[in-house]
Amino acid sequence: MPVTVNIPTPLRKLTENQAEVAIEAGTVDELVANLENTYNGIKEKLVDDDGEIRRYVNIYVNDEDIRFLDGGATQLQDGDDISIVPAIAGGC
Repeated sequence: MPVTVNIPTPLRKLTENQAEVAIEAGTVDELVANLENTYNGIKEKLVDDDGEIRRYVNIYVNDEDIRFLDGGATQLQDGDDISIVPAIAGGC
């Protein structure tokens, strides 16, 4: 089932400068694995050595933060809109 993944600007160099990609996946974990199969090197930017989503990376499924759903086990549906949002630090 294909989902649409919105790629943030810092990761676009890994997706051939594409802002959106379509990936087949049934869960968020499967999505990350399939992204890596298609765009080598992206997984290390998204998950830590334990396979958990990095704390400074936010992933949303249809505007819902996966941390408030089932994390990597969050189920995906055909046509879901996935957003990868890296945390931004700074300020006064």
